[in-house]
Amino acid sequence: MEERFAKPDEMFGGFLALKPYDPPSWASHLSPVPSHVYSLGHLPTPIHKWKLPNLSEDTEIWIKRDDLSGMQLSGNKVRKLEFLLADAKARGADCVITVGGIQSNHCRATAVAARYLSLDSYLILRTSKLLVDKDPGFTGNLLVERLVGANVELVSKEDYAKIGGVALADLLKERLITEGRKPYVIPVGGSNSLGSWGYIEAIREIEYQTQGSFAFDDIAVACGSGGTIAGLALGSALSTLKAKVHAFSVCDDPNYFYDFVQGLLDGLHAGIDSHDIVNIQDAKGLGYAMSTVEELQFVKDVAAATGVVLDPVYSGKAANALMKDIVSNPAKWKGRKVLFIHTGGLLGLYDKTEQLPSVGNWRKMELEESIPRKEGIGKMF
Repeated sequence: MEERFAKPDEMFGGFLALKPYDPPSWASHLSPVPSHVYSLGHLPTPIHKWKLPNLSEDTEIWIKRDDLSGMQLSGNKVRKLEFLLADAKARGADCVITVGGIQSNHCRATAVAARYLSLDSYLILRTSKLLVDKDPGFTGNLLVERLVGANVELVSKEDYAKIGGVALADLLKERLITEGRKPYVIPVGGSNSLGSWGYIEAIREIEYQTQGSFAFDDIAVACGSGGTIAGLALGSALSTLKAKVHAFSVCDDPNYFYDFVQGLLDGLHAGIDSHDIVNIQDAKGLGYAMSTVEELQFVKDVAAATGVVLDPVYSGKAANALMKDIVSNPAKWKGRKVLFIHTGGLLGLYDKTEQLPSVGNWRKMELEESIPRKEGIGKMF
């Protein structure tokens, strides 16, 4: 089994290092193969069994904790940025541009990773028409972005829909070039053919982690921009894993993502039809970043039962949809070992605090006036 992971004597100084990239043997025929990769994540991320509430004994669910990938809880975005920022630096960029929603995990991850590598970041963030000319505040991802010095450019959802993220990024790129900057554009979610290598590489990591134990029958994951599922599905199909990949789309519709993933596969000259390697189901509910009471209740119940906190935009919707499918189609999932990829996004919960059902218990501690004081370690006052 090929092994990319550092031995103890190789670990010091490895984080943030730029390294030549050697692809898995089963992916070496893809083209183009990245020449270098930055070490931005705390990898490999752990895998453990996940006993979800109401899960049948006939189905096993395990979870890969890509929410613990590092870089201020940046989740799946880290893996893509390892390749994208290596390309940005190779091209001589001094800043990066990317696009997303007002609470975009990807934009926050890009801002942090860029600052790690001494690059400035420019974030085009969608917001409502009523708020586009007002300070966006410091809730959730915005706090981290602003702490690391990101340049936030607000655009209304209406203008975004009319102009599109690609054109908006191009406009900002042209402006920065006239100012003497050297910008590098990272697409929404980091989802292009180069970014997909992040999850091709994740499949090699899963191979390494499961060797000599057992094989997963299925991989389940949220789909928001398409790059993660493209890498997972292609990697699983080419590697020894051969797990069936199930994607739960939290925006757009399955047909859009089949076409988009096909474009990424074609960009790698994979010679594979997206329909043959991934099953995509609609899980967007009310719409992107919009949560139902049921979805938020599910996030709360899972946290209370398992200690795993899901985000409301991606993994919360995907895990909820997966559980619904398991309950509705028990024969389909009977005897299966399923690996759920937790793609992160914890900070997105801060934008939902007013919608969350009642969380936790509290009370004032009852004390008697006669209780004598006892000194402990680390006297505070």
